[in-house]
Amino acid sequence: MDTKQMQDYEAQQKRINERMEQIDHVVLVLSGKGGVGKSTVAANLAFALADMGNSVGLMDADLHGPTIPLLTGLSGEMASGTAEAIRPVELRRNLAVMSIDFLTPERDTPTIWRGPLRGGVLRQFIGDVEWGRRDFLIVDLPPGTGDEPLTLAQSFPRADGAVIVTTPQEASLADCRKAINFANKVFLPVLGVVENMSGYVCPHCGMQTDVFSSGGGEKMAQSMNVPFLGRVPLAAEIVALSDQGKPLVGDEAPEPVRAAYEHIVRRLLEEIRGED
Repeated sequence: MDTKQMQDYEAQQKRINERMEQIDHVVLVLSGKGGVGKSTVAANLAFALADMGNSVGLMDADLHGPTIPLLTGLSGEMASGTAEAIRPVELRRNLAVMSIDFLTPERDTPTIWRGPLRGGVLRQFIGDVEWGRRDFLIVDLPPGTGDEPLTLAQSFPRADGAVIVTTPQEASLADCRKAINFANKVFLPVLGVVENMSGYVCPHCGMQTDVFSSGGGEKMAQSMNVPFLGRVPLAAEIVALSDQGKPLVGDEAPEPVRAAYEHIVRRLLEEIRGED
């Protein structure tokens, strides 16, 4: 990196830091692999925190597979702003959302960028979004432990930490362990593990069946000495509600799913506040 590039990088980081100074808590949501429901967890953490009266920002940092607009009912929205700043889309009075999807009018056009360009876009994305004063910023990271999660983790030096999402089966748990080790290597505290798709709740009788097994995430968290925040069961209504952009913490959600997220958010706040 030459002198000019270093100066530009430092100026960009200064702008990022100034934005983040207005935000009390930053939580990064990551997973070792795709397909574990990471974005669904991120969206519903934001919904739940907003329902508690907090002012919340939700950033979709996945350049290639942004799903937060769908999960929040904002597909088709476009962000506004000025030459100096981009304004996130207001979903509620106290919940704003930003995604690369809000900047691309052609929804089905793939984003084809090489690694270094993706990293630069992500840093610009962080520095240029005008969140204003927020209690929480939830950042939905791309899956895996490659260049993009690394860029994002390093761009939030004051982040409270990471929530890591897994499913109970070993194929996911192995990648979850890698994600925990990734967080440790970049000095990002692990706030806890969420075990998603943990059992299936029958919509007729309410009985829970462990389709993908259950408890693996909790055992893995214990073995790696990180907090376990809770488990979210599968339910038939999850897909319909998520596709409609409706929260899984609302009245329409199945009670076991709603209760699971309420428990997870309580545990997350305890970890952020340093409570036992």
